[in-house]
Amino acid sequence: MKAMEESIVVKGAIARRLKENAKKLDVSLEEYLLDLLIQALDPRKRAREYVKASEELLAEARRELEGGDVRQAAEKVWGAAALAVKAYASWRDGRRLTSHGELWEYKSIMAEDLGSWVRVAFQQASSMHTCFYEDWCDRGDVEEALKAVEKLVRETKQRILREGSALTETPPRNNSPDMQGGS
Repeated sequence: MKAMEESIVVKGAIARRLKENAKKLDVSLEEYLLDLLIQALDPRKRAREYVKASEELLAEARRELEGGDVRQAAEKVWGAAALAVKAYASWRDGRRLTSHGELWEYKSIMAEDLGSWVRVAFQQASSMHTCFYEDWCDRGDVEEALKAVEKLVRETKQRILREGSALTETPPRNNSPDMQGGS
């Protein structure tokens, strides 16, 4: 039996303010609210919350694809990738990333640690964000990006769970073929 999704209804001035703030930051309302909720958490706990939310977005993206909503699936793929990068930054350096520019910058650090495939996965995810606004991509584009972002989320989660907190140390670079670009 499928779990029932929880929801909260916010109306009026509060809803408008939340939407305006999220739009100014160019993030989804869900991502904005998540950032507000977990900002005071310890960086390790924050990283785990980002990963959980990232996994939920991937599941939603799959459901959207099954239902034929390519645009919504694309945006959820982008959101999952953005949260995975935020998770890694929080876990590795205790950093909170708050802009697309910071995400683009930090994905390079992830690529140094995990392999160059991270750059490709992030670029595919970023194209999904564009797809959401421009509605240019097709189902196959989203399916390919989804696979790449699933790997990004999976590898981020494994690194966070396997190595605990890095905060003061640089995680060792993994040079295995799977981490460097294999599927």
